[in-house]
Amino acid sequence: MQLYNHNMKKLLFFLAMACPGLTFAQTANTEELVRRVANHVIQNTSFQFVNSKTGEKYASTQGLAPTADIKAKSTYNKWAYVNGVLTIGMMQTATVLNDPKYSDYSLHNFDFIFSNLAYFEAQHKAKVPKAEYGAYFGMSNLDACGAMSAGLCDVDALAHKKEYRAYLDKAAEYISHKQLRLPDGTLCRPQPRSSTIWADDLFMSVPFLARMGELTGDNSYFDDAIKQVENFNKYLYDDRTGLFFHNYYSDVEMNGVAHWGRANGWIAMAQAQLLDNLPANHPKRAELIRLLLRQIVGYACYQDQTGLWHQVLDKPDSYLETSVTAMFTYTVAHAVNEGWINPKYLAIAREGWKGLSTKVTANGEIEDVCIGTNMEDDIGFYYTRPKELNDPHVLGAFLMAGTEMIKAEKNAKK
Repeated sequence: MQLYNHNMKKLLFFLAMACPGLTFAQTANTEELVRRVANHVIQNTSFQFVNSKTGEKYASTQGLAPTADIKAKSTYNKWAYVNGVLTIGMMQTATVLNDPKYSDYSLHNFDFIFSNLAYFEAQHKAKVPKAEYGAYFGMSNLDACGAMSAGLCDVDALAHKKEYRAYLDKAAEYISHKQLRLPDGTLCRPQPRSSTIWADDLFMSVPFLARMGELTGDNSYFDDAIKQVENFNKYLYDDRTGLFFHNYYSDVEMNGVAHWGRANGWIAMAQAQLLDNLPANHPKRAELIRLLLRQIVGYACYQDQTGLWHQVLDKPDSYLETSVTAMFTYTVAHAVNEGWINPKYLAIAREGWKGLSTKVTANGEIEDVCIGTNMEDDIGFYYTRPKELNDPHVLGAFLMAGTEMIKAEKNAKK
């Protein structure tokens, strides 16, 4: 048997090198899949800057002449909300696998960014267009700060750096007092129409607000996070389908056209992350769990027989998409693992993970990920959004889903 396993590993290695797009879900256990994806991210993070015109690479911006041509070489070294989710996933991977390699990666990433901010701050102050890390300095919307701040909270729990905490306080101030809101306090955006509610924004705000509530002991952060969950359920939940609309237009007091998958995923994960940080005896906990369970039961009705969910959840002729599947799988498994909902619901997550496993390539990339998506008023826009290999929108959620499945598997053996 040992000889068989050794030869099988050699065969899989050979095939992985020859056919990097090939999947081997049937041969990989959950931990192997999680490590494969996380290790691919680490191996493809350069921690370098590159001159986009000359191609020259630099380990640091120190001593470089100011130019907007200098960019972070790796997509994982960017200041972007997807990397905030990836940080959360990496930090959870480190905890569940008891392997500091993954938390060390995230600490290195933020140290790399913060150590080079001065170079780009000068460009930002000079209003150089498209300078790197502009979102860090601009902080003009929730995408620019919310998810990255949630990830930074997790990193700073280990790093304890004053510059990290200063940024967190600044981001909290922005979200609490400067971000556009409806008269009832619901977070919204000025586009594509004035005061549009985006489902995405529940994750771009609530996980960070909840962390700040726990970090500071200031209940106003919890109050705001709970208000967002309640109001997003009021404005976006569709009781006809059991799903959430992508958006709500305040100008006509009407929802958009699509029950877009990832928008629903953002809402699910945000609610779970709030419950993680909320005090155990909080009077609103039972209501929040009820809202979360309502969503889980709603989206479970649309799960494909493959275990995956569709790009437009209630449109089975739209393509099967992995980022929403990872988000839904994480949320169900986490809710069961935490004892919030009946363990029988874990069957939903098991099927989701089974489907996700078929989409992981031998070298650790994930297939069929919808790219970044705006909103439009025709359903065709959502049908035709391109899907790409290993778009970063899936990575953090996949690690979160996988590590929750590892925990569920361990719980089943007790």
